[in-house]
Amino acid sequence: MFTLLKKENNARLGKMETVHGTYFTPCFMNVGTSAAIKGGISSVDLRGLKTQVELCNTYHLHLRPGDHIIKQLGGIRRFMNWDAPVLTDSGGFQVFSLAKLRKIKEEGVYFASHIDGRRIFMGPEESMQIQSNLGSTIAMAFDECIENPSPRDYVKASVERTSRWLVRCRDEMKRLNSLPDTINKEQMLFGINQGSVYDDIRIEHMKEIASLDLDGYAIGGLAVGESTEEMYRIIEAVEPFMPADKPRYLMGVGTPSNIIEAVARGVDMFDCVMPSRNARHATVFTWSGVMHLGNKCYETDPRPIDEECDCPTCRSFTRAYIRHLFKANEQLAGRLAVQHNLYFYNTLAERIRSSIEEGSFGEFRKKYTELLSRRTKGE
Repeated sequence: MFTLLKKENNARLGKMETVHGTYFTPCFMNVGTSAAIKGGISSVDLRGLKTQVELCNTYHLHLRPGDHIIKQLGGIRRFMNWDAPVLTDSGGFQVFSLAKLRKIKEEGVYFASHIDGRRIFMGPEESMQIQSNLGSTIAMAFDECIENPSPRDYVKASVERTSRWLVRCRDEMKRLNSLPDTINKEQMLFGINQGSVYDDIRIEHMKEIASLDLDGYAIGGLAVGESTEEMYRIIEAVEPFMPADKPRYLMGVGTPSNIIEAVARGVDMFDCVMPSRNARHATVFTWSGVMHLGNKCYETDPRPIDEECDCPTCRSFTRAYIRHLFKANEQLAGRLAVQHNLYFYNTLAERIRSSIEEGSFGEFRKKYTELLSRRTKGE
């Protein structure tokens, strides 16, 4: 399924072959939580934005429209008209993000719906069943995403429970993939490494889940309160114990600079809401740094957002026009900015892959890690 094509130090160029098509790593997955990118971007748009993999969320789709409805309509890919791979998050992140609305037990997690307050239960088996109904290419194991910082004793107990949940996820997926009415009988399972900022817990957990020989492995529970330096330290601690012949996924990360630095530390896959969320608030990413289109200096600027970019937005519209749309509260503003940011992130991944193939990733990293994180000043 996964082929490591080339390495430059720890940076990896890979190919992942799935029942729904092949994608290349390093890869950025666009986040369509409820089967849609926020900002008015459709699956048809994504094809022109270099998207390889779409990410959807188990918890949100279970609430609405309901995973059984999506199964009835042929699965998530048919439902959203997307003909490439889909990864579904397990609902584990909602154990973190909905902390005030949930209660964790050994059997699973009890939620109060953030929509109408109704009581919901999700455990490993339920998460796998929902993801099977969605028919995604890759299903994520159900885990607890732990807040940083957290007490060591709590983290240790949580990680041990997450390990028990992972075995239950594996066994339930095997059962579901054998059923005659399962949409995707070749659905893959990725395990998730947890352990907060404790190196030794992280390492032991990674060794334990690696022994299960799953289809891929993720590092979860980062970018949830710790410093960037701590995040990089944890990746460096865990990476030597991640199977080299399986894809490695850093969940929920991050900025363009975070992605470059994580690739340098051996990570293959990424997702983050940042490109679409920031875009909807007039903040865009360029090859010269981060730009805020609401600034007055762009009021009469006739240039595209990024003169190095050939996305649909930059080919057709000016900074001045998009700034006007934001000031006038026109929905088109968000759509154009989101379109640009998604294209930028996917182009970033594309350029990283090319640099590894050419043996020049080190130079790419040196040039862009700092540059892409700086704020532009309207030049």
